[in-house]
Amino acid sequence: MARDFVPFGLTVCGIEELNGFCEAGVTHVLSILDPGHPEPTAFGSYGEHKRLELRFHDIIDPYMGQSLPQRADVERILAFGRDLMTEPTGVGGLLVHCHAGISRSTAALTMILAQASPDRPAAEAMAAVVGIRHKAWPNLRMIEFADEILERRGELVAAVRARHRSYGRERPDLVQFMIDNGRVREVADLID
Repeated sequence: MARDFVPFGLTVCGIEELNGFCEAGVTHVLSILDPGHPEPTAFGSYGEHKRLELRFHDIIDPYMGQSLPQRADVERILAFGRDLMTEPTGVGGLLVHCHAGISRSTAALTMILAQASPDRPAAEAMAAVVGIRHKAWPNLRMIEFADEILERRGELVAAVRARHRSYGRERPDLVQFMIDNGRVREVADLID
């Protein structure tokens, strides 16, 4: 389904999985790391590739002195996505990763797909990401910025909130994790 959006392969993973993609023909990497986290050593085993590295924590509201994703971060992700679509030499594959491959990376890929096919429903972009990474739980703050920038009038946010609801019902432990880590806005309609 993701190939309906972009003409290149897509991968989403966490840091611990990066070594498994050294031979995957990845030509572009979107790397989202916590501030202060060392650069993953796996990239030394990748072939030549272009990489955008961003650093912010996986939070959606101010939380215990951590760095929030900013609008400028989302703008850089979207610019990277636009550049991929116009790459003159082609893109063999895009790998998007964050710490666990669940939240920041899936938010980034969702917005890249929504941007690549602006006439398609945002729910289809979200479904394509879930098809790649079932445990997708996109970071709501990043999606809120992307929805505004892409002028989706709440459609992208609604698609991600629907994902949070469906996956939250499947994984109540994840709902509790989000509550415990200051992300109550993402699970508010799942709390009794």
